Amino acid sequence: MASEHNERFMEKIAAVELTESESAPNSLKARVYSALLERQTETGRLESLAQSHARGHELCVFEQFVRISPVGETAKSLNICRVCHARVLAEHMDHPPIYWEGCPYVAFKKS
Repeated sequence: MASEHNERFMEKIAAVELTESESAPNSLKARVYSALLERQTETGRLESLAQSHARGHELCVFEQFVRISPVGETAKSLNICRVCHARVLAEHMDHPPIYWEGCPYVAFKKS
């Protein structure tokens, strides 16, 4: 009896079609991105902001500031997003009030 109920339940789930416009909430995307960055920093230093910029990656205003600052490469390889208020807003709101170019958390609003 229970397996018949489970089978019907699974058939209902399989019958649901997701449209292309449906995607994960922006706050979930932000939390996943933050977790991936945190995990990446556990294995070593990140690519420096200067290297990232030279390869054509867009940097946010805060990353640009650190990139041009007279600090060592170690400081330029830190996860700047970890201390940014944009990360906190993006992880807790689906439409955070952040608008600057180059911020990966702003990009989640557009996806």
